[in-house]
Amino acid sequence: MASHSERLKELGISLPPVAAPVAAYVPATRVGNQVWTSGQLPFIDGALPATGKVGADVAAEDAYGYARTAVLNAIAAVDAEVGIDSITRVVKVVGYVASAPEFTGQPAVVNGASELIGEIFGDAGAHVRSAVGVASLPLDAPVEIELVVEVG
Repeated sequence: MASHSERLKELGISLPPVAAPVAAYVPATRVGNQVWTSGQLPFIDGALPATGKVGADVAAEDAYGYARTAVLNAIAAVDAEVGIDSITRVVKVVGYVASAPEFTGQPAVVNGASELIGEIFGDAGAHVRSAVGVASLPLDAPVEIELVVEVG
């Protein structure tokens, strides 16, 4: 089986640089055999591709893509901490979706992150998850993703 870094190459995906924290925290930290990431926004080259509430300002389909971007930023944070190929299992994904009051499609949005994890990690990517609708996120981002992985 291909390593995770080889799988990224097969998929034509390059990990982005680790996003600079927007406050007083670190992007990822190792605790025993796990790495926990801070919430990652869908930064592309240091900027958000969209802002606002999903279901009002941002289409759910676009937010799905932003969840994919945010989880790549989380994977990049893990890679910088311990190396992507040390990941033995993705344990948990938490997705926050800045939601218009009537929007209830948070699980479909966070599937953007979950499905990309499955593409990269295969069976080792099977994880538990929360998809949470919130009133707002930092910098008016539409989505934020946290990741917990087990490492060898």
